[in-house]
Amino acid sequence: MPVSRRSAGSRLKSARKKVRGTLWIKVDSERPQTDIIRIAAETIRKGGLVAFPTETVYGLGADALNPTAVAKIFTAKERPADNPIIVHVATKKDVYKLANDVPDVAEKLMTEFWPGPLTLILRRSSLVPDITVVGLDTIGIRMPSNKVALALIRESSVPIAAPSANLAGRPSPTTAQHVIEDLAGRIDVVLDAGPTSIGVESTVIDMTSSTPQILRPGGTPYEKLKSFLGEVELHPIAAANRRVGVLRARSPGMKHRHYAPRAEMIVVEGELDRIVGRIRQFTALYMAEGKKVGILATDESLSSYDADVVKALGSRNDAAGIAANLFRLLRELDKEKVDVIIAEGIAPQGLGLAVMNRLRIAANFNIIKV
Repeated sequence: MPVSRRSAGSRLKSARKKVRGTLWIKVDSERPQTDIIRIAAETIRKGGLVAFPTETVYGLGADALNPTAVAKIFTAKERPADNPIIVHVATKKDVYKLANDVPDVAEKLMTEFWPGPLTLILRRSSLVPDITVVGLDTIGIRMPSNKVALALIRESSVPIAAPSANLAGRPSPTTAQHVIEDLAGRIDVVLDAGPTSIGVESTVIDMTSSTPQILRPGGTPYEKLKSFLGEVELHPIAAANRRVGVLRARSPGMKHRHYAPRAEMIVVEGELDRIVGRIRQFTALYMAEGKKVGILATDESLSSYDADVVKALGSRNDAAGIAANLFRLLRELDKEKVDVIIAEGIAPQGLGLAVMNRLRIAANFNIIKV
């Protein structure tokens, strides 16, 4: 039965509100409403900024081919000018417009893993403005699987440049509320389709090197890529447990501090019983100094701690669950105004590699091995 203009208008009105000038609109995650998507797409085409959900985290989108629009992303996020932005597409045809050279192996990866949380680094074409790729000769491209994201890209009829929709350096947003907390008044529209499913950003793989190289671990695990490709390297920073110097980053997450809460943060890694013992020691020490302590624990050790705030990441046997919870819990600990966050490390396997990459960077590589 067709929906009348009046009922469609009433639905849209009830689903939207303004927060400090930013339009916040709820949208169906499975069947994105055309009228809502059109509002956001028109904003993109006019050079505005739209935050939207992907399967990984919420992204802050602008027309990737409009230098003025892309510049607004850097301003809104307070993003360093040398931190590259991933470009999102809804069709593989766009890849051949944005990239000069698409090797056969890249085509195979697109066929196997797209749409999904995998970004390919390719040689950029002259169509791409310098600001979109921060002057690099490469471009990161991915096709998200989230239905709202795909609908927005298609309706906008342009590729969308979209880093995470948060202030630079903060934990990435996995809900529209997180976006509003950071960017209300700085951007035009937020499309709210509920929490993201994966919770950490896409895997970034460089296809311009002789051997494909993972620059940032993420939603597509290293093991899957290695099984499919036969040979794939991990860039040293992808699994680093100490700071690694990078002159020019080809991917976000390589150079600048990301994902960080406001509190001091420590990551404790090793066997679980040793982790628990060391965290209990640190907790007692900090609390004796009058500091408020927050702990990110796994389900298996949750009851072992007596701190001001203890948050459950999930089971050590479920890295996907931990990934989905991580950024939300870091933001919750900020709201609790803890002085110190102490996080348990997990095995860097599967999505655990992406989790540990985020934890280590969030802690500014303040890591204790036990």
